[in-house]
This record gives sequence, C-alpha cells and structure tokens, in this order.
Amino acid sequence: ALNSAFMEASMSDMATLIPIMYGVLLLVMVLLLRSLGGTFATLAVIGFSAATAMGLAGWAGIQLTPPSSVAPTVILTLAIADSIHLLVTMLKEMRAGASKRDAIVESIRINFQPVFLTSLTTVIGFMSLNFSDSPPFHDLGNITATGVVAAWFYSIVFLPALIAVIPLRVKQQAESGRSAMDRLAGFVIAQRTALIWGTAAVVIGLGAMVPRIELNDQFVQYFDKSIPFRADTDFAMENLSGIYQVNWSLEAGQEGGISDPGYLKRVEAFGAWLEEQPGVVHVSTTTDMYTRLNRNMHGDDPAWYQLPEDRELAAQYLLLYEMSLPYGLDLNNRINIDKSATRLVATTENFTTNELRALEAAGRGWLAENLPSASGDATGPVIMFAYITERNTKSMLVGTGIAFALISLTLILALRSFRLGLLSLVPNAVPALMAFGLWSILVGQVDMASSIVAATSLGIVVDATVHFLSKYSRARRQRGEDPEASVRYAFSTVGTALWVSSGILIAGFAVLGLSTFRLNNSMGMLTAIAIGMALLVDFLLLPALLLTIDRKRKGSSNEPDLITQPAE
Repeated sequence: ALNSAFMEASMSDMATLIPIMYGVLLLVMVLLLRSLGGTFATLAVIGFSAATAMGLAGWAGIQLTPPSSVAPTVILTLAIADSIHLLVTMLKEMRAGASKRDAIVESIRINFQPVFLTSLTTVIGFMSLNFSDSPPFHDLGNITATGVVAAWFYSIVFLPALIAVIPLRVKQQAESGRSAMDRLAGFVIAQRTALIWGTAAVVIGLGAMVPRIELNDQFVQYFDKSIPFRADTDFAMENLSGIYQVNWSLEAGQEGGISDPGYLKRVEAFGAWLEEQPGVVHVSTTTDMYTRLNRNMHGDDPAWYQLPEDRELAAQYLLLYEMSLPYGLDLNNRINIDKSATRLVATTENFTTNELRALEAAGRGWLAENLPSASGDATGPVIMFAYITERNTKSMLVGTGIAFALISLTLILALRSFRLGLLSLVPNAVPALMAFGLWSILVGQVDMASSIVAATSLGIVVDATVHFLSKYSRARRQRGEDPEASVRYAFSTVGTALWVSSGILIAGFAVLGLSTFRLNNSMGMLTAIAIGMALLVDFLLLPALLLTIDRKRKGSSNEPDLITQPAE
C-alpha cells in the first residue's frame, strides 16, 4: 500500500503540477515581459529543456519517484532564468532604439558569461544532491542538472535564432522599470548603514529561530488526504490500534535458546515494560504463546497462566504449537530458523519522529541492561523514517559544504577578485538561513526534503549575486565609476531582469506547494522563501556592503572587465 501511494503521488503531481506550472509561467511572463514573441520563445526553450532532461533520464533507465517526478517542474522554473536575462536586455535595447539584430548581439555579449556562470553554479548545487542518503534525491539532482545544462544551450543557441526570425514588436520608449531601479539605488546609497545593521538584525533574529525547528518524518503525513492510503491510515489510527509498528529482534545467544526460561522471562519483562510506555497501544511477543499453552495444558487453570519453568517443556510447547498450525503456515515471521531469536512488535499511537527515536533509544537502553544478548537497534519502516532526515541532513551537510566551496571558488575565479568573491558569500549563504528561520516561526517542523534545500537554493540564489556583481565590476573597472555610480549602473542594467527572474522562480517553486506529496510541497515552499530572501539581500544588503567596503577604492579604466568584454 505504501509503495502504491508513492506511485500514485508521483502520477498525481505530474498530471497536475506541470500544466499549472505552464499556466503560471505563461501568465507571469506576459505580465512582466510585455512581449508575446518573447514569451513564446521562452516557453519553447523551457519545454525543450524539460523534454531533453526527461528523455535522457529515460535512456539512462532512471525510474520516477515522488521526489524525482517534480524534476520537470523544477526545470521549467530554472530554465526561464537564462532566457529572461537575455530577453530583458534585448527588449531594453530595442526600446532604446536599437535594431533587433543589434539588440540580440548586445544581449548575448553582455550576458553570455554571467548566464554560463549562473548555470554552472546551479548545476553544482543540484549535483550535490548525490551526497544524499536517499537515492530518489540523486535522481532529482541529476535530472535537474541535465535540464539546466540543456536550458543554457538552448538559451544561447536556439533562443537568439528564434527571436531573430519571429515577429517582435517593441515600442521605443523610456523604460518605466529604470526610474524605479534608480530610486531604489538612491535609497540604498542614502541608507547604506541603516540597511546593513537592519538586515544584520533580521538575519540574526531569524537565525536564532533555526534551532527551534523539529525534525519530523511521519511517512503517513507525506501524502495529502486526497490520497486513499492517507485516508485509510488516518481512519485506522483513529479507530483501530494504529499502523506504526516498532520491531525488535531479540537474540537468545545460542541455537534453540528461545526456549530457555531465563530468556523468556526477560523477553516477557521487556514486553511488559514497553506496554507501560506512553503511546504504546499493543505489544506482541512469543511469550504470550507459551503462557497460553501452559494454561491450556493444565486444564485452563488461571494459576498456570505463566511461563514454563523447564526448558524442555518450553521446547515441547513450541513444537506442539508449530505442529498445530494449518498447512502452509509457520512461525518464521516470529522466530528464526535455528530458534535463536524471536521478534517483538510494539504498536504505537501516531508518534512523531522525536517520540519514536526516544522510544527506540529507551528500548535499546533497557535491553543493554537486562538482555545484553539482544541489545541492538529497533527496525521497521517507522524507525527508518524516524532517522532518515537526521542521516540525510548529516550527509547533505557534506554535500552543501562542497557545493558552497566550489561555487565560492567559481565566483572568485570568474570575478578575478578574492575580495568580491568572499563578499559574495554573504548574499549566497544568508537567504537559506533566513528561510529556515521564517519556516521555524510559520511551521516549526521540517522533513527530509528540507535537508536538500540549502544546497539547491544555494545554486539558484547565486544567479542574482553574479549578475549584480558583474555589472558593478564592469562599471568600476571598465567605466571607471565610483562605488555609488557603479551601484546605480548595476541597478539600472540588471535590476529589472533580477526581479523578473526571481519573481518567476518564486512563482514556479510556489506551485510545488500544491503537490500531494509533502516532501515536494515543503521543498518548493522553502526554496521559494529562500529565493525571495535572496532578492531582498541582493537589492538591499549586497550594494550596501559594496558601498561600505569599496568606498575608498578608486575605479581604474585600464583594468579588464571581469565578466563581460564590451566591444567598444
């Protein structure tokens, strides 16, 4: 039933989210680009990118699971960013009076390296999912990374060619977004100190909320209530004994040892101890069979409802019980072949992850003290899910750290500035911290999907940082501008494209909030929040830091541009 529910959730997401995604992206692009031709070309690019990635995944034999089934939705969202930067620059040039051909050439010249760099960092972020302990997240990362590479190729090769041949009407006019960006630049320049301290206070405040987040992976709640498995299990937990079962394999230490009276007494004591634990509704042990048979063999006298005192008698009871089973049945689901271990099952209420881990740890401690031969970890799906987030988080810390180091090194090399490369770490690292802090306030619990958000969002939010720093660097080094003028130049040239692409990314990942699978839901919403925080940080904190750190440095017109090479 659980496996079927996973498949049903995957099919439901693919049937509903992709059409909704196309509708949302179409609406947002028409409103923000104000160009039907540009919208059509972008839709073609993202469609080709998703088809390429999924086709290659099929050839590679990757099977779809609930996490990997949202890869097309994620690709549709990410593939837009490259096209948006190229189109916004091109439309801006055409509205300023340039011909279509000249506008396309200028857009490619200005954006080629930044777009390549942002695509590379996004690929690094998603490839880091291969460090996850969950194979479906490997597939999600690999499929999405393939789609991002395809999107970059189609944006650079196919998009300009398509735009060049399709009709595109653009009115020559002053762009309204420029004046808004100029006003924003003026505000940041005037309030740089207040913005730094204010943003720092917000970051510290939200960061302080992160430790309050509780890890909770109840696999039943992975599914929306519209999924039959969720409805059935909710009914079972409310009206029956429940479905959460914790299993222990209790070793006797020798072949045939499960008939030893001392062993049986300790197993019975462990079962009695478990029944006393809060939230445990039923305990199933083999000792129940021995006590019932002992009473039955003594005329159903209640005084004999106890474990047999003799090992040989206990072994005979076990043989009698096995021989009385109907044809085809045995006790292999309760004892092993050589009769050296028995299985104990505890059924619990709707426990949270922390409660399950606490019960498992307490049981392990009791066994270590009272039945050392059986001391060990509990097993079962609920235990697996109880620890999966913790294990996944630990493995993804390594992956996120490697991704962060590679992305930082990439930016330092691309910017050819150790100072700017280090400065870029702030707007790249802060958004995820702020997102988790806000999530702690609004929701308070995270699941397995949250462990990958830091790595994936890191690769995405670098987009805005790279484009802003590239334009700032161009103004400082090529144009010889002072820091204030360089900030104004960055806002005027790339500000509109940043908020347009970020708005589309936020809308796209917010669509995942409609998923019937909670892991996809929380991943989408957390990533959308992180992208929103990144936009605020890049528009408010990053320029303020540049103005503060760079105020004593003078631009040098004889230094080469770091990202773009103007053909002037």
